[in-house]
Amino acid sequence: MKICDPDADLLCDEFDVIVAELPLAGARILELGCGKAEKTRAIAQSGKVASILALEVDAIQHARNLQIADLPNVSFCQGAAEAIPAADSAFDIVMMFKSLHHVPIDKMDLALSEIRRVLKPGGLAWISEPVYAGEFNEILRLFHDEKPVREGAFAAIRRSVDDARFSLVRQRFFSTPSHFESFEHFEKRIIRVTHTNHQLSPELLAAVRSQFEKHMTRQGADFSSPLRVDILRKV
Repeated sequence: MKICDPDADLLCDEFDVIVAELPLAGARILELGCGKAEKTRAIAQSGKVASILALEVDAIQHARNLQIADLPNVSFCQGAAEAIPAADSAFDIVMMFKSLHHVPIDKMDLALSEIRRVLKPGGLAWISEPVYAGEFNEILRLFHDEKPVREGAFAAIRRSVDDARFSLVRQRFFSTPSHFESFEHFEKRIIRVTHTNHQLSPELLAAVRSQFEKHMTRQGADFSSPLRVDILRKV
């Protein structure tokens, strides 16, 4: 297993890789850390899956998710990866989209054990994590350096394979595009998120704005962010 692949040159949406890699037809899916439920929606509306239980630990975002009324095959629940409110062997697939590194480092092993518990025998875990590289990461780390937690997440995944809780099916490396209309758009989506209390001084905010605006064009700012996906199977 490797934490990154500097030679990876595929640029695509993560959903395209999901469709290519996972047996979605008729699957019962658990999504951990669903956030604004953007990927939840894409998967639910693919016409393939049986159901999705989408968990979010942040109470503010969870309350917003409960207002979603047009996804009949999705249930929203508040809960954390390290204490999943579900029965043993309940799901065919468990998915985490860039959220394992948000689990406290001392609970990451427990989270992976919980994922194993709720998966059916032979079930799959899809764990995508941002690679610590790229121009967007250079902006992010000015106010929120995730290097230790991203490394911690990878170490926990590797331990879960080494101790035979999971077998590694494969790793995929690619980059995903993101677009921001303005710095204010970036500030709303990235700095003012409800799950993390970013407190930036005026001086630091100005430094982040200066770095961000180096990428601004008349059409906005576009970034390509490297991503790693670890596909695991319950042994």
